[in-house]
Amino acid sequence: MVSQNVVVPDATTGIITVSTVSNSSVFTPSAQKPPTAPGHISISKKKLLKSLEINGDQSQRLNSWVDSMRASSPTHLKSLPSTSSEEELNSWMKRHPSALDMFERIIEASRGKEIVMFLDYDGTLSPIVADPDRAFISSKMRRTVKKLAKCFPTSIVTGRCIDKVYSFVKLAELYYAGSHGMDIKGPTKGFSRYNKDKPSVLYQPAGDFLPMIDEAFKQLVEKTKSTPGAKVENNKFCLSVHFRCVDEKKWSELALKVRSVVKNYPTLKLSQGRKVFEIRPMIKWDKGKALEFLLESLGFDNSSDVFPIYIGDDRTDEDAFKVMDFLRRLVEWKQI
Repeated sequence: MVSQNVVVPDATTGIITVSTVSNSSVFTPSAQKPPTAPGHISISKKKLLKSLEINGDQSQRLNSWVDSMRASSPTHLKSLPSTSSEEELNSWMKRHPSALDMFERIIEASRGKEIVMFLDYDGTLSPIVADPDRAFISSKMRRTVKKLAKCFPTSIVTGRCIDKVYSFVKLAELYYAGSHGMDIKGPTKGFSRYNKDKPSVLYQPAGDFLPMIDEAFKQLVEKTKSTPGAKVENNKFCLSVHFRCVDEKKWSELALKVRSVVKNYPTLKLSQGRKVFEIRPMIKWDKGKALEFLLESLGFDNSSDVFPIYIGDDRTDEDAFKVMDFLRRLVEWKQI
């Protein structure tokens, strides 16, 4: 189960982003309180990139990296200092109001517009689980997504490969953007009214990287096989090294192993999600670019009549949130 927060600086602009937060016992029942300390989950992009940098003082950066791994782990939230400032609480609530509390406002803002849904998979449509191969979507959630796709164009935007997600979801009427948006495929012909008169959507901007990704995958499997609990996942155009089941004492060792492989591939970049390392091609493409591509494919590029909603829970979803924020500002500018 997840609770949801929505970011709607101005509902009249018709842009909605929703972040999902795990209903862990760490959080209050309302799940609406701000982080217990500024930045305890969100780590700035600048700091993260610095901690993942391949060259230079390895020991110092490794410590920084492991610290960021701990900070992003919900098991460490309890030890952080609690918020004492009511002003800080109110400020956070203003920027991250409850999606459920603002449901009527969202409905009002969407009137007369074409809603387009973008959904992350892990942690949003499915629970976060120890074994990524068992992140199954519930029957109830599948029925909900199926109903949603009958009403609006609906896409799943995920770091997983399309084949893996499709094996979980099994809905041919959806748009799928796998590998963090680097593998895009439209609905099967005849299953969606939104692509009936349009050519099939298929886009793979990182196709040239496939041999390199496969090679790096084999090296990572070999390097990490001695680390109990580590799991390397081949997502076709990107790789994931899961450390959710790795003893925290082994995190530093695992980080070194992952970096030792990635440093041999200057055109691959390394980032960190929720207890997972992500290895991706160093191209100007991410979930945000995939969102733009899908909107354009649906005929909504530069349109003020579209009302996109993106729901996600991880750092890689922030690329899509940035695009949503840009679209909101563009709509505001057009209304001047």
